[in-house]
Amino acid sequence: MVDTVVLYGIKTCSTVKKAMNWLEERGIAFRYHDVRKDGLTASQLEGWAKIVGWEKLLNRSSLTFRRLDDAAKQDLTETRAVALMLEHPTLVRRPVLEKGETVMVGFKPEIYEELFSQKA
Repeated sequence: MVDTVVLYGIKTCSTVKKAMNWLEERGIAFRYHDVRKDGLTASQLEGWAKIVGWEKLLNRSSLTFRRLDDAAKQDLTETRAVALMLEHPTLVRRPVLEKGETVMVGFKPEIYEELFSQKA
């Protein structure tokens, strides 16, 4: 059985473009999900946060995060961070790649290489 691969991001993100190019160059089939247009669900975000940690999932260096009022940035917990990412999907660090039960945040060619070289 082949794991379905889904890449989450926004088209204008250069890191998402690099990840898409990497997958395409290797002939790896994937479905693209635009978090800005297609949105995210609370259960997706909660699941990712459980796997990778909400601190890694939340992009504190994003323009969206910097534009939040200071009160929204204070005393963040997993619950509050998930609520913020649900309200502002561009707060999610990009890209997020799902391959079966595996979830990866960000793009590093060597890590993708390792993931996709594993036998199912």
